[in-house]
Amino acid sequence: MLDNLARDEALERDVLTTTVAPPWRGFAPGAWKDTIDVRDFITRNVTPYTGGSAFLAGPSRKTTALRTKVSSLLARERAAKGGVLDADTETFASITAHGPGYIDRDLEVIVGLQTDRPLKRALMPFGGWRMVQKGLEAYGFKASEKLADAFPALRKTHNDGVFDVYGEEALRCRKAGLITGLPDAYGRGRIIGDYRRVALYGVDRLIADKHDQMASLDTPVLDADTLRLREEIAEQIKALDELKRMAERYGFDISLPATTAQEAVQWTYLGYLAAVKEANGAAMSLGRVSTFLDIYIDRDRAEGRLTEEEAQELIDQFVLKLRMVRFLRTPDYDELFSGDPTWVTESIGGMGLDGRPLVTRTSFRMLHTLDTLGPAPEPNLTVLWSEALPEPFKRYCADVSIRSSSIQYENDDLMRPYWGDDYGIACCVSAMRIGKQMQFFGARANLAKTLLYAINGGRDEKSGVQVAPAFAPITDDVLNYDTVVEKFEVMMDWLARAYINALNAIHYMHDKYMYERLEMALHDRDVLRTMACGIAGLSVVADSLSAIKHAKVSVFRDGRGLATDFAIEGDYPAFGNNDDRVDSIASWVIETFMDKLRCQETYRDALPTQSVLTITSNVVYGKKTGSTPDGRKAGEPFAPGANPMHGRDSKGALASMASMAKLPYAHSQDGISYTFTIVPTALGPTETERVSNLAGMLDGYFAEGGHHMNINVFDRATLLEAMDHPELYPQLTIRVSGYAVNFVKLTREQQLDVIGRTFHDKH
Repeated sequence: MLDNLARDEALERDVLTTTVAPPWRGFAPGAWKDTIDVRDFITRNVTPYTGGSAFLAGPSRKTTALRTKVSSLLARERAAKGGVLDADTETFASITAHGPGYIDRDLEVIVGLQTDRPLKRALMPFGGWRMVQKGLEAYGFKASEKLADAFPALRKTHNDGVFDVYGEEALRCRKAGLITGLPDAYGRGRIIGDYRRVALYGVDRLIADKHDQMASLDTPVLDADTLRLREEIAEQIKALDELKRMAERYGFDISLPATTAQEAVQWTYLGYLAAVKEANGAAMSLGRVSTFLDIYIDRDRAEGRLTEEEAQELIDQFVLKLRMVRFLRTPDYDELFSGDPTWVTESIGGMGLDGRPLVTRTSFRMLHTLDTLGPAPEPNLTVLWSEALPEPFKRYCADVSIRSSSIQYENDDLMRPYWGDDYGIACCVSAMRIGKQMQFFGARANLAKTLLYAINGGRDEKSGVQVAPAFAPITDDVLNYDTVVEKFEVMMDWLARAYINALNAIHYMHDKYMYERLEMALHDRDVLRTMACGIAGLSVVADSLSAIKHAKVSVFRDGRGLATDFAIEGDYPAFGNNDDRVDSIASWVIETFMDKLRCQETYRDALPTQSVLTITSNVVYGKKTGSTPDGRKAGEPFAPGANPMHGRDSKGALASMASMAKLPYAHSQDGISYTFTIVPTALGPTETERVSNLAGMLDGYFAEGGHHMNINVFDRATLLEAMDHPELYPQLTIRVSGYAVNFVKLTREQQLDVIGRTFHDKH
């Protein structure tokens, strides 16, 4: 292991940053020079690229050697207890808590680690001290006794605050699994700092802007909202100052703008690095940096400063660092969000409001890392798809998808009217304007379980506990559609209120005890806040209501009088087969629950939004939920996200896609996750045909209004072999539901769930 202290001292003697030329030389002027406006800078300076991938270079010698070292570290990590190689037990994490960390300084052109050693997880207690202790102990570590004694006595945590104010209603919903994954014991995430600002403006300019924001709030009357915002800006200024000091330890003066492409990549990464040093959010999105960085790379190439191999080297090593982001989690968290994800989402492509594509050579370079470094779940590469994108780029995306199963796609033509042309994807599938918007992440409500509560008068079908307010259960032996829908709506009214109340408690306390200073320092003063709710079990509910309406569903009750199983006589239309009889029910469920969420009062007047998303916790949701009227048995997993239930989309890929495209984005602006798996031969007999067919399928799906699509292209046999021989598939990457995982990191139960999903073998 490198002597980091010696390295630090050496760098202080030989500062790497040297101003070689004016930082903004050659850039077209505009409003961005006078105000903090990265979008204006990109619009005026980007050079769209409409060609193919022939220009791309392979990995450099340094990158190849560095990747070998990282692969060895990752192998050791996989072999360690719980997949955790190392963890800090002595030092609370902060932007400046650790000295510089390196993998091999002689090989690194982009530097910076979360702690002082590769893959060493930081101790981040402000979310909850008990969570830290549980996480350390689960993986064979123990917190320093001095910290264990001092921290709980000196500092209240976010987790403490939330449970101080939770009502009994929220606790019942949480325990029953009616609402699962609430960020009451971990960082909420889903905040995209505009890390590009560090490179474009330098930190001193950003600090000056924050002082101007503070001055703008020096009003005659300081009410509670103004006082809170003033305190937050004061904390943001401190965080920016700490960012400068962190960079100085690596030998960089980021007080000034970046002057070269290497500095632009490094400055941007240091901004992101400071964020992941300070906050352990459930999703730490990168944003939309590829097109921005291309402007610097393009200028350096024109000036003769960079070869294509060196340009790829910058992106490769940037991505290699992003792949090494780690957080210390508890086993409960790992069960819910499997595969150790960090959701370092990078948004690529899309179209400008001026009609030009935002595809650049660096869009290709970013995707090319799946070849130069091999497939990997992080960063969560997300292509913003438009019919108007250059055809060579579409084909390249399809080609890389077929070979790697590592890309997800979202409908830029659908989202651009809502979010403009400088939005990024936070976490999995949800869009937000970068630097101008944040989310109060809200996990998911289990609507399949809610349907059972409607049948059982608010009692839990597993425990028998009265979780919801008591009302008359359905006592019919055969379920009547109108009766079930009426009671289901009543139950959704109650759940929407209970859900928002819980989220209000969580985010009030998160702002108070775990505020993301650095991420919010890279935002405007006034931001749009959304309350990002979500639902699980959509296809279970749609199929259940369809079965009740179009077949005969009889009820079996246990000795407690609870409906615990159902028998179906006759056939019913299942979601995923392009049948309006059931597809319209799925759309009704989304719109109805969203309307009920809109009626609630939210913390900081956040705008309620909704996602249809389950991550890999569809297994956990299934365990929490009894048998449902669609024929699914107690404990069986849900389908991921908005997907049809496993195997029920029997009419082929195009019919399944058509059903998905009908779901209303207007009522699910936090995203509609669709995980699509197709066997290679179904796309065509040759590589050329497969690429053309997949690109055409994406065009067609998004033209019909589909929002999101994960693309997996492999045979079931590949996954079965990886289960039995994981050592042969260390980089096998699959898309699961809005993000990707290393297949070998999933539990056996989760692997079996993935294998049990629909593998389309025909169009």
